[in-house]
Amino acid sequence: MKDGIPGDLLETGVWRGGASIFMKAALVVYGGRDRTIWVADSFEGLPKPDVEKYPKDKGDMHWTFDNLRVSMEEVRGNFERYGLLDDNIKFIKGWFSDTMPSAPIEKLALLRADGDMYGSTMDVLEPMYPKLSSGGFLIIDDYALEGCRAAVHDYRNRHGIAENIVDIDGIGAFWRKS
Repeated sequence: MKDGIPGDLLETGVWRGGASIFMKAALVVYGGRDRTIWVADSFEGLPKPDVEKYPKDKGDMHWTFDNLRVSMEEVRGNFERYGLLDDNIKFIKGWFSDTMPSAPIEKLALLRADGDMYGSTMDVLEPMYPKLSSGGFLIIDDYALEGCRAAVHDYRNRHGIAENIVDIDGIGAFWRKS
């Protein structure tokens, strides 16, 4: 906020909403209450791999993990529990392949991608990275996972992205768009 990077904040793959709730709390404390936080998820877990479109997802079993299925109502309730659900929280429900290309997002200051798989990561990067403002941050939650990391590197190579990837915790990573 102090750098004045234009745009909203988007989290794709929100699980129980913790990171999005933290984003909203930071905006309340540090300013930027006019920014929208987009909360995008299937709210049904992860999709079964489409190995015809994304062969690198072959054998990925994330779609079978029941603990990744958290309803939108539960996530909304978590925002409410902290008094942070307001008109600037917008939910996008559905698979990223269906929702991200037509999402009504114009510009982003922060994109937090938590897709676990190659396809889910690519389905976010393709339509959303071009909307990330110069100086904006891209956080890849599951960079340590083989499929996710492969999608990141394939996307970066295809688009000539050379910013340094910074490790967060041995699992996630980020870079700042120049």
